[in-house]
Amino acid sequence: MQLIDTHQHLILRGDLGYGWTDDVPALAGRAFTPQDYAAQIAGRDVIGSIFMESGVDDADYQREAQAVAGLVGKAGLLGQIAACRPESDAGFDAWLEVCRGLGVVGFRRILHVVDDGLSQSETFRRNLRKIGTKGLPFDLCFFARQHAVAEDLIRACPDQRLVLDHCGNPDIAAGAFRPWAASLRRLAQYPGLYVKLSGLPTNCAPGQVRADVLRPYVRHVIDCFGPARVLWGGDWPVVNINASLPDWITLTQEILAELTPQEQARIGQDTAREVYGV
Repeated sequence: MQLIDTHQHLILRGDLGYGWTDDVPALAGRAFTPQDYAAQIAGRDVIGSIFMESGVDDADYQREAQAVAGLVGKAGLLGQIAACRPESDAGFDAWLEVCRGLGVVGFRRILHVVDDGLSQSETFRRNLRKIGTKGLPFDLCFFARQHAVAEDLIRACPDQRLVLDHCGNPDIAAGAFRPWAASLRRLAQYPGLYVKLSGLPTNCAPGQVRADVLRPYVRHVIDCFGPARVLWGGDWPVVNINASLPDWITLTQEILAELTPQEQARIGQDTAREVYGV
């Protein structure tokens, strides 16, 4: 089963700040480079990747995209999903124009670590719709408890192609399957929403990253969205918190082995090509 990794982070220490990693022992103080990523996927059927903005400090998000632009087209990097700040009109249009020359195939504003009201402003939604008019997708990152906030945003931007990261972040560690499953099914009714099969290991408790634990979550995602609206992501190096990228690749291939070859191809790479145009 060949994979396009639609959620590859890099942590490029030096000119860029990653304050959020300070309290994450698996990441704190360490760099995670393209060379490190290449070693992780060697011989593991990952045929390409898309860089996902890595939550750099606010002052650095544009510099991150400009730095990564120099890597696009090399070592299998097919494009990048850049950070943006739709909550502010100041410089937003200009940033979208700059990104046209940076190998950008989508945008994200991390929303699970900010006030829920940020995505509810008309400024945010108006600027999000501008991304849609350019034919580019927008990745959503919410906790399961925020699915109602996500649904409100989805309804407000019906023409914007959206990707729900990390399966909507179920609290696997707490065993909170049923509320997540119910709200995910509600979100799946919106045809412009896709879901990223990623992040599940990080939502587990330590020692819980096993096929028998993850299989019900994966099956429910596919049951709700169908293979045509599911795409895969590695979430490296965040995945290192509870597992490793090779572990997650192996688990993905084991769990999805019950699907047809055509369904595996949709989730592994075809949906990614469609959504991000790579």
